[in-house]
Amino acid sequence: MRWNSLFDDLEAQFSAERALASESEIAERAKVELAGIEVGDRLRGAVGAAIKVLLVDGIVLRGELGHVGSEWLVLTEGARQWLIPLASVISYQGLGRLSLKPLTRTRQSLGIASALRALSRDRAELVIHLTVRTGDGHKLRGVIDRVGRDYFDLAAVLNGEARRVGNVAEVVTVPFGSVAAICSDGGLGLQGGGY
Repeated sequence: MRWNSLFDDLEAQFSAERALASESEIAERAKVELAGIEVGDRLRGAVGAAIKVLLVDGIVLRGELGHVGSEWLVLTEGARQWLIPLASVISYQGLGRLSLKPLTRTRQSLGIASALRALSRDRAELVIHLTVRTGDGHKLRGVIDRVGRDYFDLAAVLNGEARRVGNVAEVVTVPFGSVAAICSDGGLGLQGGGY
């Protein structure tokens, strides 16, 4: 009789309160989880995607996100590849909502020095874009000779010349913090905003 509707109403109120508490708990857990996500996790979730990157020196790059280290990423733009320190990026466009934690501690510990040592072993001619914040920036072309804890020595060579003692115009010491991006050979024609 009246009690049936009273208990039905009480049961409905209890169900509504439980649903509200559950939604609130889910929202709070989502916020806590989101607070633990780093930009590297978002980048790992976007590997293989086409993204746009704005660098501190005003250069805009578009390409396919390849690898992500603890302090760097690799972007493939046509025939060129870019090694970009995460610290030199102003913003990213094209990252999805997916985030992935590093698969292994080894992969997570591969800092910018590890990436530069690999390029040094390869003896490839590179174009180093420095973090000059005025004009068109500053570029160095050469081969990485040595990599220290927070710097590398670049043997500047003439365009197209192989790295030999007689072909080195000068050796330039570059602190890691001065690097906006490193481009594989062929990157000297870069124009800010053209990519």
